[in-house]
Amino acid sequence: MTKNQLSPELFRVCDANINRLKEGIRVVEDIMRYRDNNKTLSKQLKELRHKAIIQETTELLTYRDSINDVLRPSTKSELTRIDIKSIILANFKRAQESSRVLEEIFKLSNITYSENFKYIRYELYNLEKEIVLKESE
Repeated sequence: MTKNQLSPELFRVCDANINRLKEGIRVVEDIMRYRDNNKTLSKQLKELRHKAIIQETTELLTYRDSINDVLRPSTKSELTRIDIKSIILANFKRAQESSRVLEEIFKLSNITYSENFKYIRYELYNLEKEIVLKESE
């Protein structure tokens, strides 16, 4: 594999993680928007979600294989949430972990993408603290 070129398998990793990242952010964004009517936090989350993109969408779709994903079925812990705070926390963690995967994979081919996903991850850490602490009040 040469610099600036990801293998089909790594495009598949990126596709799954971009989807996971955006989905995790969207869950928290919608809670802030519709439950809390919090325009500021909703907007921050939306802007962050819109930063979670790469230009190679054709490659992502070409190598997507969600039907044959070996971990497609949900694990028991994914099916249990005790309250809205647990949903918020789970989705922040999901998004942060995906950002980290993308940051690392893109170090192989596109440092600009890597830095973008690192930025997203750190912004998620800050928003998690702000939102979860408010939820605990």
